[in-house]
Amino acid sequence: MADLKAKIESLLFITNQPLSVKRLIGLTKAEKTEINKALDELMAEYNNKKGGLNLQKIGDQVQMVTSADNSKLVKDFIKEETTGDLTKASLETLTIIAYRGPVSRAEIEQIRGVNCSVILRNLAMRGLIDSNEDKTKMQIVYNITFDFLKFLGLNQQADLPDYEKLNSSQALQKLLDQDNQPTASTKS
Repeated sequence: MADLKAKIESLLFITNQPLSVKRLIGLTKAEKTEINKALDELMAEYNNKKGGLNLQKIGDQVQMVTSADNSKLVKDFIKEETTGDLTKASLETLTIIAYRGPVSRAEIEQIRGVNCSVILRNLAMRGLIDSNEDKTKMQIVYNITFDFLKFLGLNQQADLPDYEKLNSSQALQKLLDQDNQPTASTKS
Protein backbone atom coordinates (compact mmCIF):
# COMPACT_ATOMS: atom_id res chain seq x y z
CA MET A 1 0.00 0.00 0.00
CA ALA A 2 2.87 2.39 0.75
CA ASP A 3 4.14 1.98 -2.81
CA LEU A 4 0.69 2.74 -4.25
CA LYS A 5 0.31 5.79 -1.99
CA ALA A 6 3.70 7.05 -3.15
CA LYS A 7 2.73 6.60 -6.80
CA ILE A 8 -0.57 8.44 -6.34
CA GLU A 9 1.15 11.20 -4.37
CA SER A 10 3.70 11.69 -7.17
CA LEU A 11 0.99 11.83 -9.83
CA LEU A 12 -1.08 14.33 -7.85
CA PHE A 13 2.01 16.46 -7.25
CA ILE A 14 3.01 16.79 -10.91
CA THR A 15 -0.39 17.41 -12.46
CA ASN A 16 -2.06 20.80 -12.57
CA GLN A 17 -5.58 19.40 -12.69
CA PRO A 18 -7.69 16.90 -10.74
CA LEU A 19 -7.24 13.21 -11.47
CA SER A 20 -10.14 10.78 -11.48
CA VAL A 21 -10.08 7.45 -9.69
CA LYS A 22 -10.49 5.82 -13.12
CA ARG A 23 -7.39 7.62 -14.42
CA LEU A 24 -5.42 6.61 -11.31
CA ILE A 25 -6.49 2.99 -11.87
CA GLY A 26 -5.22 3.19 -15.45
CA LEU A 27 -1.92 4.77 -14.46
CA THR A 28 -1.11 2.59 -11.44
CA LYS A 29 -2.79 -0.66 -12.59
CA ALA A 30 -4.28 -0.99 -9.09
CA GLU A 31 -7.82 -1.99 -8.16
CA LYS A 32 -10.48 0.64 -7.41
CA THR A 33 -10.73 -0.39 -3.75
CA GLU A 34 -6.94 -0.09 -3.36
CA ILE A 35 -6.96 3.37 -4.98
CA ASN A 36 -9.80 4.58 -2.74
CA LYS A 37 -8.08 3.23 0.38
CA ALA A 38 -4.78 4.87 -0.59
CA LEU A 39 -6.58 8.17 -1.30
CA ASP A 40 -8.35 8.04 2.08
CA GLU A 41 -5.01 7.48 3.83
CA LEU A 42 -3.30 10.26 1.86
CA MET A 43 -6.14 12.67 2.59
CA ALA A 44 -5.92 11.88 6.29
CA GLU A 45 -2.15 12.39 6.29
CA TYR A 46 -2.22 15.66 4.37
CA ASN A 47 -5.38 17.23 5.76
CA ASN A 48 -4.75 16.43 9.44
CA LYS A 49 -1.33 18.06 9.71
CA LYS A 50 -0.27 21.68 9.62
CA GLY A 51 1.55 21.46 6.29
CA GLY A 52 1.57 23.47 3.12
CA LEU A 53 -0.38 20.96 1.03
CA ASN A 54 -3.82 19.39 1.24
CA LEU A 55 -5.83 16.99 -0.87
CA GLN A 56 -9.29 17.91 -2.11
CA LYS A 57 -11.82 15.43 -3.41
CA ILE A 58 -15.03 16.07 -5.31
CA GLY A 59 -16.84 12.93 -6.40
CA ASP A 60 -14.20 10.67 -7.88
CA GLN A 61 -11.82 13.57 -8.70
CA VAL A 62 -8.90 14.35 -6.41
CA GLN A 63 -6.31 17.13 -6.53
CA MET A 64 -3.34 18.28 -4.49
CA VAL A 65 -3.71 21.93 -3.44
CA THR A 66 -1.96 24.42 -1.20
CA SER A 67 -3.34 24.83 2.30
CA ALA A 68 -5.79 27.62 3.03
CA ASP A 69 -3.36 29.00 5.64
CA ASN A 70 -0.94 29.89 2.86
CA SER A 71 -3.48 31.24 0.37
CA LYS A 72 -2.35 34.89 0.58
CA LEU A 73 1.30 33.96 0.14
CA VAL A 74 0.49 31.71 -2.82
CA LYS A 75 -1.84 34.30 -4.36
CA ASP A 76 0.88 36.98 -4.15
CA PHE A 77 3.43 34.61 -5.69
CA ILE A 78 1.08 33.64 -8.53
CA LYS A 79 0.27 37.29 -9.19
CA GLU A 80 3.98 38.02 -9.50
CA GLU A 81 4.49 34.97 -11.74
CA THR A 82 1.58 35.81 -14.03
CA THR A 83 2.10 39.53 -14.46
CA GLY A 84 5.79 39.59 -15.37
CA ASP A 85 7.23 39.21 -18.83
CA LEU A 86 7.36 35.76 -20.36
CA THR A 87 10.79 34.14 -20.29
CA LYS A 88 12.50 32.98 -23.48
CA ALA A 89 11.69 29.36 -22.52
CA SER A 90 8.02 30.26 -21.97
CA LEU A 91 7.85 32.01 -25.34
CA GLU A 92 9.43 29.00 -27.07
CA THR A 93 6.94 26.64 -25.43
CA LEU A 94 4.00 28.91 -26.22
CA THR A 95 5.13 29.14 -29.85
CA ILE A 96 5.29 25.34 -30.14
CA ILE A 97 1.78 25.05 -28.72
CA ALA A 98 0.45 27.83 -30.95
CA TYR A 99 1.79 26.28 -34.15
CA ARG A 100 1.62 22.56 -33.34
CA GLY A 101 -1.33 22.37 -30.91
CA PRO A 102 -2.97 20.34 -29.73
CA VAL A 103 0.37 18.89 -28.65
CA SER A 104 1.36 16.68 -25.73
CA ARG A 105 3.92 17.57 -23.08
CA ALA A 106 6.15 14.75 -24.36
CA GLU A 107 6.08 16.22 -27.89
CA ILE A 108 6.89 19.70 -26.55
CA GLU A 109 9.78 18.28 -24.55
CA GLN A 110 11.05 16.40 -27.62
CA ILE A 111 11.15 19.64 -29.57
CA ARG A 112 12.67 21.74 -26.78
CA GLY A 113 14.88 19.01 -25.30
CA VAL A 114 14.05 19.91 -21.68
CA ASN A 115 11.33 19.34 -19.08
CA CYS A 116 8.49 21.83 -19.57
CA SER A 117 6.11 21.06 -16.68
CA VAL A 118 6.71 24.32 -14.76
CA ILE A 119 6.47 26.39 -17.94
CA LEU A 120 3.21 24.69 -18.91
CA ARG A 121 1.80 25.37 -15.44
CA ASN A 122 2.75 29.06 -15.69
CA LEU A 123 1.29 29.44 -19.18
CA ALA A 124 -1.94 27.80 -17.99
CA MET A 125 -2.07 30.11 -14.95
CA ARG A 126 -1.74 33.08 -17.29
CA GLY A 127 -4.69 31.77 -19.31
CA LEU A 128 -2.63 31.42 -22.48
CA ILE A 129 -2.98 27.64 -22.85
CA ASP A 130 -5.53 24.97 -21.95
CA SER A 131 -5.03 21.29 -21.32
CA ASN A 132 -7.44 18.54 -22.30
CA GLU A 133 -7.30 14.78 -22.30
CA ASP A 134 -6.84 13.28 -25.77
CA LYS A 135 -8.79 10.02 -25.57
CA THR A 136 -7.03 8.54 -28.62
CA LYS A 137 -3.52 9.28 -27.34
CA MET A 138 -4.49 8.63 -23.69
CA GLN A 139 -2.57 11.72 -22.58
CA ILE A 140 -3.00 15.39 -21.87
CA VAL A 141 -2.60 17.75 -24.82
CA TYR A 142 -2.14 21.51 -24.82
CA ASN A 143 -3.57 24.17 -27.09
CA ILE A 144 -3.79 27.96 -27.08
CA THR A 145 -6.81 29.74 -25.57
CA PHE A 146 -9.17 32.38 -26.85
CA ASP A 147 -7.42 34.81 -24.47
CA PHE A 148 -4.16 34.12 -26.31
CA LEU A 149 -5.78 34.94 -29.65
CA LYS A 150 -7.52 38.00 -28.18
CA PHE A 151 -4.23 39.26 -26.73
CA LEU A 152 -2.61 39.02 -30.17
CA GLY A 153 -5.66 40.51 -31.90
CA LEU A 154 -6.23 37.41 -34.02
CA ASN A 155 -9.49 35.73 -34.97
CA GLN A 156 -8.18 32.21 -35.39
CA GLN A 157 -5.04 30.14 -34.93
CA ALA A 158 -4.48 30.04 -38.70
CA ASP A 159 -3.97 33.85 -38.63
CA LEU A 160 -0.58 33.41 -36.92
CA PRO A 161 2.36 34.45 -39.15
CA ASP A 162 3.50 31.61 -41.45
CA TYR A 163 1.00 29.29 -39.75
CA GLU A 164 0.47 26.96 -42.73
CA LYS A 165 4.20 26.51 -43.26
CA LEU A 166 5.08 26.00 -39.60
CA ASN A 167 2.03 23.95 -38.64
CA SER A 168 2.76 21.35 -41.30
CA SER A 169 6.53 21.51 -41.10
CA GLN A 170 7.75 18.24 -42.58
CA ALA A 171 11.17 18.64 -40.99
CA LEU A 172 9.65 18.94 -37.51
CA GLN A 173 7.32 16.01 -38.12
CA LYS A 174 10.27 13.94 -39.34
CA LEU A 175 12.15 14.79 -36.13
CA LEU A 176 9.15 13.79 -34.00
CA ASP A 177 8.69 10.56 -35.94
CA GLN A 178 12.41 9.78 -35.74
CA ASP A 179 12.43 10.25 -31.97
CA ASN A 180 9.50 7.84 -31.65
CA GLN A 181 11.26 5.05 -33.62
CA PRO A 182 13.15 2.37 -31.66
CA THR A 183 16.91 2.56 -32.05
CA ALA A 184 19.09 -0.40 -32.97
CA SER A 185 20.13 -0.81 -29.31
CA THR A 186 16.51 -1.05 -28.16
CA LYS A 187 15.39 -3.58 -30.78
CA SER A 188 15.37 -7.20 -29.64
